[in-house]
Amino acid sequence: MPSVPIKRDVLFDKLGQKMTDEEFDILCFQFGIELDEIFVDENDPKSIVQYKIDIPANRYDLLCIEGLSRALLVFLQKIEAPVYTAISPPTPIQTVVKSSTNGVRPYVVTAVLRNVTLDQVAYDSLIELQEKLHHNICRKRSLVAIGVHDLDTLTPPFVYSAEPQTEICFKPLNQDKEFRVDELMVFYQSSHHLKHYLHITKDEPLHPVIRDLKGVVVSIPPIINGDHSKVTMDTKNIFIECTATDLTKANIVLDILVTMIGEHAKVKFEAEATTVLYEETQEVKVYPSLAYRKESIDVKSVNELIGIDITAEEMAKGLSRMTLNSKVQNENTLEVEIPPTRHDVIHTCDIIEDVAIAYGYDNIEMNLPKTSCAAEQFPLNKLTDQLRESLAQAGFTEGLTFSLCSVDDECEKIRHPRADKEPTLARISNPKTLEFQAARNSLLPGILKTIQANKKMPLPLKLFEISDVVLLDSTQVRHWSKE
Repeated sequence: MPSVPIKRDVLFDKLGQKMTDEEFDILCFQFGIELDEIFVDENDPKSIVQYKIDIPANRYDLLCIEGLSRALLVFLQKIEAPVYTAISPPTPIQTVVKSSTNGVRPYVVTAVLRNVTLDQVAYDSLIELQEKLHHNICRKRSLVAIGVHDLDTLTPPFVYSAEPQTEICFKPLNQDKEFRVDELMVFYQSSHHLKHYLHITKDEPLHPVIRDLKGVVVSIPPIINGDHSKVTMDTKNIFIECTATDLTKANIVLDILVTMIGEHAKVKFEAEATTVLYEETQEVKVYPSLAYRKESIDVKSVNELIGIDITAEEMAKGLSRMTLNSKVQNENTLEVEIPPTRHDVIHTCDIIEDVAIAYGYDNIEMNLPKTSCAAEQFPLNKLTDQLRESLAQAGFTEGLTFSLCSVDDECEKIRHPRADKEPTLARISNPKTLEFQAARNSLLPGILKTIQANKKMPLPLKLFEISDVVLLDSTQVRHWSKE
């Protein structure tokens, strides 16, 4: 669950009211988020009070102060949910995608925001939003990498291609001299911030690069942007590009950036449409989509699932407070409009969840289920619980070890010949670490490793473990069974 630090006074200014910390905590609970911490940055000479707010991992629209304050204002019924639009200029800015990118990062989506006014709060929020998106939906830039640029310093159209690292030379963001890409890979090894992304393209023979008409390097995704197009508080027109290996994720990220930064445009929440031309197929796509879609829900079913009894009009009003504008089609059906900020809504159950939040979890009455059934513990679980209790009473301590282990743990470390033992193990096809290569078929390695880690403890060490092991079984469809 991401945590978003928000300056308290800035948030209250946007909400148009001041609250006590307790009142804001209650508001967060009602909205379905959590006030995790109230703190003051030790390095801040002004000692500004900040809130650390936990938000659901799929609510990308709440990752910045613009989105959070806007959603709360709609929830408090102080404003209506904005309408987000993408206008098509007579000559849209185009980005040409070369086929050389196919093996590296084959997709790019773009957008333009005109007449933007950025103060320090908005500028800081823009930078923080990019970082939050990179660590969340972008999966540390492996799926999507974001670039935000001062359009007035560039000359469209743009070209997105992949070139040898030794042939790309430019001045990276906030640097004083030019580097080749292969030199940057060495230079940024010591960067606490950027070194974590180098592995994505370091060993690629061709590196992605975006250039403008004059050949100026705009960015080398997913590593860094060029200093030439750096966004400052004087920037008026913003060019956004998101390169990706996952086009769906790229569209989501672009929609979030446009709808959040669009708050600072002269015409609020209005973006300028751009085009992307894939040179190999001559396919032209228009971005940003900012697409709205509609879903229908059954009022009676929603009431039954949540355990409430409200009318279609009340349900529509509640959903509108959650930025899901709704209309009553008849007494038992609602038409719900999902905006481009709510990519977390992918199923009817997500709409039902918002109905419950708007109604108030604390307002839902607790009732016993109307169905009755008899349940009993599995015999095996009952037996193991009794064994655990008996062994604990006899002075033994229960160990809980990982169900995955290394092949060495099951072979050499317990003196089993690898040639005999390894074929009997259920192996992981793509292990992330050498410590978790196979599912254990014995509890002995885990107990021995526990003893090894506790050699300094006084003797005797009286340990036991009762847990599952995995054995290969050719008679099963999945070729293994749990014992």
